[in-house]
Amino acid sequence: MADADRTVQGGSPPPGIFRVVPFAGETTASLICRTADRYGLEAKTLRSCWKWRNYPPRHEGGGARADADILLNTPGRQVLAAVCGVKEYVLAQALPSWGQEDAKLSDGKGGVPAAAWRIGGAIAGPAAFGCRLCAARRTGTPVRVVLYTPRWERVCVRHGRWLLDADADQPLEHLDVRDLPEVAAAQRRWAGVAQRAARTRAEPERVFALAHAVVARWWEQALHWEREAIWPQRLHQVAGGNAGTELERWRIVGRDAVVFPEVVAVADALLDPVMAELVWRDSGAGRPRPLPADGSFCRRLGERVGRGWLGPLAATDYGGPLTSWMGAIIRIRRGAGGPPGYGNDPWWLRQEHQPVTMAGQLRVLSKERSAPGSGTTWRSAVPAEQRALITSLVNDAEEQLTQLRGAQYGKTADAAQQLLGNLGHAATLIEQAVRETAAGALTAGMALEDLARWARLPADVLADHHNEQQASGR
Repeated sequence: MADADRTVQGGSPPPGIFRVVPFAGETTASLICRTADRYGLEAKTLRSCWKWRNYPPRHEGGGARADADILLNTPGRQVLAAVCGVKEYVLAQALPSWGQEDAKLSDGKGGVPAAAWRIGGAIAGPAAFGCRLCAARRTGTPVRVVLYTPRWERVCVRHGRWLLDADADQPLEHLDVRDLPEVAAAQRRWAGVAQRAARTRAEPERVFALAHAVVARWWEQALHWEREAIWPQRLHQVAGGNAGTELERWRIVGRDAVVFPEVVAVADALLDPVMAELVWRDSGAGRPRPLPADGSFCRRLGERVGRGWLGPLAATDYGGPLTSWMGAIIRIRRGAGGPPGYGNDPWWLRQEHQPVTMAGQLRVLSKERSAPGSGTTWRSAVPAEQRALITSLVNDAEEQLTQLRGAQYGKTADAAQQLLGNLGHAATLIEQAVRETAAGALTAGMALEDLARWARLPADVLADHHNEQQASGR
């Protein structure tokens, strides 16, 4: 293995001839690739300067991960500094992974430069592609750059680009948002929202994460919003004018860019004391009552995101991150304790409320398209009678659960009887809905093993239920 004085392999000039300055937030792996390009080498040739402790992470299909990063031991960092022609303290300031340690790396006894691969998201947060036009403007070459970049800094304002996550197995590095000025405007607005969060002692990162979860949940529901016109227009715009037959994929790839203005607006609203006061009033203030479907808070929130009709839909979306935030605000005002694990922290985002990433959604989409029955739609593959039965079961279960709002008051025996009775009935209905849904998908050709895993039921139970339906002629 080479040390800091060794000539780079391939008969190339010795380290330090060229100066390759890192971008702020760049991954170490990205810098090494750019440095190799500057010397006219393949990246794997330059990487031979280090002793590797593992193999580079790859996608399920075998492709290299663009968000892969590299950790170096002390001699390894010295090698990179020498090759780049940049002082170590400069690299330490620019590269988030620079000072990270790893158990696989030795302390460099004997002066052996060592390196270990890691997935970038596990080191310093989400990684995204940099703007190649910005890279060309600075370096003279439109090379690929990978940076640790939070989602509120994904707009390249100069070139009108939304920079995409680097962890997904898909070819795009950016989306064109030049004709969507509201996206860049939202990024500028976020700076003020973050300052407001800091003044209220709320961490801006957590405020953004909660707002993003709220809006991402709306995004999934928006396909059924007849009055929604803003997001479809933006989505077709980032898809090059028309998403066409790839609408499902574009809804995954374009989600964060399309909903970004609403995410910032929701974050701003949730930090507003006036909005918190509306929640308190909707809850009955000193005289507790269930939150109404026509509450002032949700109505005003809909107006703040440019959708005056959204209020009732948001108010009746029980069990999501927005109602969790509202519940925390109410408990704080009442001085009541919160559920175990997160107490009354309004910015606590439960794991089940965290939006699925673009990479995760694309993996699911790929598996669905390759699975039997994935090429058909639900409506065309499942009989109308069975779809109606599933809908009825879900609606009945929802009604049982809705009746529990405000049921935790009064005498203990009465409250317990109502809670347990309604919960038991709802559980039975949901179980029936699960079996009917799985049976419908099985009839459509989906694999029994996949359905059993998704439904969390034994495969033989689903098969028996399906056989019973077939025997009864359903």
